[in-house]
Amino acid sequence: MPVLPKTNELGFFEIRLESIGGLGANLAGKMLAEAGVVGSGFNGVSFSSYGSEKKGSPVKAHIRFCAPDVNIRDTTPVERPHIVGIFHENLYKTVNVISGIYEDSIVLVNSAKSPEQLKEKLKLLGGTIAVVDATGIALEENNRVNMAMLGGLFRLCDFLDPEFMKGVIRKSLEKKYPHAVEPAIRTFERGYNEVKFQTFKLPEGAEMPKPTRWDIPLLGYETQPIGGTITNPGNSILKDLSISRQGMMPHFHEDKCIHCAACDTACPDFCFVWEERPDKKGRPQMFLLGIDYQYCKGCLKCVVACPTEALTAERETDGYGEEHRTPHRFALAN
Repeated sequence: MPVLPKTNELGFFEIRLESIGGLGANLAGKMLAEAGVVGSGFNGVSFSSYGSEKKGSPVKAHIRFCAPDVNIRDTTPVERPHIVGIFHENLYKTVNVISGIYEDSIVLVNSAKSPEQLKEKLKLLGGTIAVVDATGIALEENNRVNMAMLGGLFRLCDFLDPEFMKGVIRKSLEKKYPHAVEPAIRTFERGYNEVKFQTFKLPEGAEMPKPTRWDIPLLGYETQPIGGTITNPGNSILKDLSISRQGMMPHFHEDKCIHCAACDTACPDFCFVWEERPDKKGRPQMFLLGIDYQYCKGCLKCVVACPTEALTAERETDGYGEEHRTPHRFALAN
């Protein structure tokens, strides 16, 4: 029987998946646990924690493995993970995705960036960063991000059998979705094979940050703000939905636009910016200037609604939203 590479004081090898709703991290966690329990003979458990159950909101999946003679009596969230899987790179903006990692933990990130670039964004002091472009693989194979990430996680967990996982994928899809079996397996295999690693040594004299406890309030009698202070204003100026995008975003082709406003009617977040100008006959008409990507969550309803293909679905590249953003007038005023 395979042996776990390391365990904590309770005998657990722990994994935490950081994601958003819609990327399949919950299912990936369950499949990972099944592979460990049924395929490799470990004791294991998988569960998830999340707020509002909707697409784009933060989700965490927690997985624990231990030897068959060890009982799992702990179902609290994983605070000190040996492996962290980050399904959405931009989560670092609002979530401490690497909270509680050890000096020798491995952080798997869905990204096209280099480990050096990600080290700066994640503020990683020590540990190993593993990178796989799960979104790119999923788009090329017409499959799900979680299958590519699952392949990457199996590469990190060498005590699990990837061939067993392929059998689980085939069994779960072949009856209802037989056409999806081979793309899913190809996506899993590419995730497994295309992971890149880089290890960073902890600077001399430095210590790894302590984990953020899930059961201790951030504010107490000594840390409360002054009465009447709004610490997290819910106004539109500070709203940033880039974390909700799942790798695709609308691209505006101004030369094809007929300013019909079909996109604006379909958009749930008022992302389109308009300006009143005279038309060719001097009559006032609203003209589309562009998209305020700060409020775009990548639902692509506007792409479906556009009658002239002035909006197309394109892979989001780093910095594209900020570079091509057309700010709303109220955002400019503030």
